[in-house]
Amino acid sequence: MSKFVYIYHGNEKPESAEAGAALMARWGAWMESVGAAMVNPGAPVGMSKTLSSNGVADNGGSNPISGYSVVEADSFDAAVEIAKGCPHLDIGTIEVAEEMSM
Repeated sequence: MSKFVYIYHGNEKPESAEAGAALMARWGAWMESVGAAMVNPGAPVGMSKTLSSNGVADNGGSNPISGYSVVEADSFDAAVEIAKGCPHLDIGTIEVAEEMSM
């Protein structure tokens, strides 16, 4: 089994406290459905800085990260299938990358 990092992009905020609670309930249900494959539920992240040889920008780049999770799956395709059920897809995109062993 390999570990895969889900990198969440997009940060649309719920329009009300009720909508936020409903979204969090969907996240909880999805994480529960993933079960033991969810090795690190991760966290949302705030504004980021982008570093390059030209300096530091306060914009998070062209597609800023809004959070991450780590799952364990038998294959890349299996990791993608797990991500397809994530409620983040209603407000953004999910980048899936395999964690490489060093």
